[in-house]
Parts: sequence; structure tokens; C-alpha cells
Amino acid sequence: MTTTTDPYHSRDVDRWSFGPREDPVVWGQHQGPLSADEVASFERDGFLIQRALFSPEEVSGLLAAAHATAAEDHGEARILEPDSEAVRSVFRVHRASETFAALAADERLAGVARQLLADDVYVHQSRINFKPGFQGRAFSWHSDFETWHIEDGMPRMRAVSAAIALTDNVPVNGPLLLVPGSHRRYVRCVGETPDEHYKQSLRDQRYGVPDDEALSQLIADGGVTQALGPPGTVVFFDCNTMHGSAGNPTPYPRHNVFFVFNSVDNALVAPFGGRSPRPDFIAERDPLPIA
Repeated sequence: MTTTTDPYHSRDVDRWSFGPREDPVVWGQHQGPLSADEVASFERDGFLIQRALFSPEEVSGLLAAAHATAAEDHGEARILEPDSEAVRSVFRVHRASETFAALAADERLAGVARQLLADDVYVHQSRINFKPGFQGRAFSWHSDFETWHIEDGMPRMRAVSAAIALTDNVPVNGPLLLVPGSHRRYVRCVGETPDEHYKQSLRDQRYGVPDDEALSQLIADGGVTQALGPPGTVVFFDCNTMHGSAGNPTPYPRHNVFFVFNSVDNALVAPFGGRSPRPDFIAERDPLPIA
């Protein structure tokens, strides 16, 4: 179990609580693709939505690569929906596909991460999240950092995610939901992590999810923003921003590719929850900087 000497301890308490964020959101003055106003918006809200960052031609190639990747055998890294054979996610796509390796290194993504984190970065995690029409299920509300800290051993809040829309993200097909300002408070969750929790959590997360009361307080303070936009839209969000998404009851697919960029100075150590590390396809333990 964790101890209270860890500022981000979690899952070792009988009742949820808020803890303070002890790390910056923007780590310093660093040149990059974002304007000063965009950096300030990210620091305030915990996310930034940039529409049409990638062209329709680029997205068409990415979507074709995503479908090809989903059809391949990736072993444990290919995750199915909890109640069907539909593909929910494919992990570590930056190592499985030259297309997604090049995308991870694109200055429009990696350059933003270097700018916000003021350091060289590496890909901590990559994945395609598929939410096919009628079959795509919800992703529970969560802070990524809570899981990455407890189950993977990420020491500090010095990581940022980029979600690239490969299809239209509209209100009815289960878009990403974010709580503005939630990145400034850390939610300590209840429940001891089971062994090999990832085998369940990647399909339907049960541990490391915030209590309804905690969510209600965060949403009362910040509201909820839908990350909407056409293909090519990118959402950058802080590792501690509370987010989730509903299922997709429509025929309109919602497919996104995600890259998590972590500072090379924030490389993983032993998990703070006292369990064995999750597999490398979920949490990269070789902090090789993106050139």
C-alpha cells in the first residue's frame, strides 16, 4: 500500500478526498507551436481544443491505418468491448505502425508537449480508441494520472495527452467530456487495486474512478465541456484533468488516436500502489526521447 509520505497517494483510504496539486501545469517558458493565449487557456482549463489541426487528406490516411491496425493481431494490446467482439482499443500503436510512429513525432503534437512540459518528451502510452456505431461503450470518469501514478509509477504530474479525432466528434456519438479546472485538484480514490487490474480496467474500469460526490463537486465548480469537432481536431489535456465519455447509441462512429507524452525527467519508477507494473504496451518504461 502507499503511504501518506507520497503527495499523490490513493486507494489506501476509506473515504475519497481532494488533495492539492503540487506540480505546475505549464512547466516554464518554452518555445513551441502554441501562442501565449493558448498556453494560458490550457493552464486555466486543463485542456485545449484545436480544430482542423490536421487536413482531411491526412486524416483519411490515418483512419485507413487505424482500421488496418484494428484488424491485426496485437495480443493483449488489442482490447475488445466488455459485452461484444467489437474492438474497443489498440495500444502501443506508435511501435506497431510507421504511420502512427510518424504522427507521434509530428511537431504539431510533440512540439506542444515539449512546450507545455519544458523538456524532451517520450511516448508513455499510445492507443486508438474505437467507438463504433451502436457498439461503442462508455469510458468511466477518471484522472489518468491517478492510475499512472498508482499502477505504473509515474512520479509527478508532468505529462500531457493529445487526442486526434479521426471521425466527426458530435454530441450524440459519445465525445470526450472534460471538467474545466479539475486538473488543479487530485482525487484520492477508494478501493485496493486487485492484481492484474489492467485486464479488467481496459474494458471496464472499476478502481481508480472518483466517487460521485467528488465528481459532483468538480462539475459544480467547472462544468462539463464536450470536445467536439470535425476529423483532424486535436484535444490536448493535462494528465490530471477529469474526463470520460458516454457510449455511442448512434450509427456514427467516433474513432480517436491518443498519444501520452511524458517528460524524460518524469520516467516511471516502481508503482506507488505496491503492485507489479502493468505491461509495457500500456506504460512505456524506456523513456526514449522523440527526436
